[in-house]
Amino acid sequence: MSSDAIRAALVQRLRISSGISDEDVSAILALPISVKQYAAERSVVSDGQRATDCCLIAEGFCVRSKTIADGRRQILSIHIPGEIPDLMSLFLHVMDHDLVTLTPCTLGFISHETLRKLHFRRPNVAEIFWRDTLIDAAMFREWIVNVGQRPAPARLAHVMAELRERLKIIGRAQTNSFEMPLTQEQIGEAIGITAVHANRVIRQLREDGVVDLHRGRVTVLDEAKFQELADFDNRYLHQSPAT
Repeated sequence: MSSDAIRAALVQRLRISSGISDEDVSAILALPISVKQYAAERSVVSDGQRATDCCLIAEGFCVRSKTIADGRRQILSIHIPGEIPDLMSLFLHVMDHDLVTLTPCTLGFISHETLRKLHFRRPNVAEIFWRDTLIDAAMFREWIVNVGQRPAPARLAHVMAELRERLKIIGRAQTNSFEMPLTQEQIGEAIGITAVHANRVIRQLREDGVVDLHRGRVTVLDEAKFQELADFDNRYLHQSPAT
């Protein structure tokens, strides 16, 4: 994938969520980007590391995560093409979590120095990226509520509903089918249960005719049941510049 295609992935998403101007689009499309290929389950930037670049996902899925002393990991968020999951490293100089590839990924790296110059030159771009970090924070709040208050089947359904909504924005999800390339262990890490419990939850959702998860792909079997179980309200994703 070319660096032009990587920039275009970012612009596609920002046009929907932020109402970006043509002038600002041109400035983003002119950014120098270093393109790298990463295998699955590889660290992009680690907890405690001082990053010098921000990472733009062009293809594949990444996750943010924290690992505690006994080796257990909590997945904090899932990230898709067009997103910059470590944008906070531009101002928070030491990473406080890991960014890891979930699948093979094509990533574009933009230096902090280049982004700072762009923000100084184009204040509207700085505002757009600030809005992006605020939406990110809104998603964190929803994930905390999800893990802390919903029963396990509803937790998983909510994560699925959110991912479908975000993938639809970039044209990578159908209404009843979309990619979710997490193993049972990774699902457990995302919703705060064991891999064995995750297996039971996945089986329960399939047997109840709600959704089927097979080989990293979700198929919604009954939209009404899915919506009721997920208790999903997409307002926190702020997918329109007016919201």
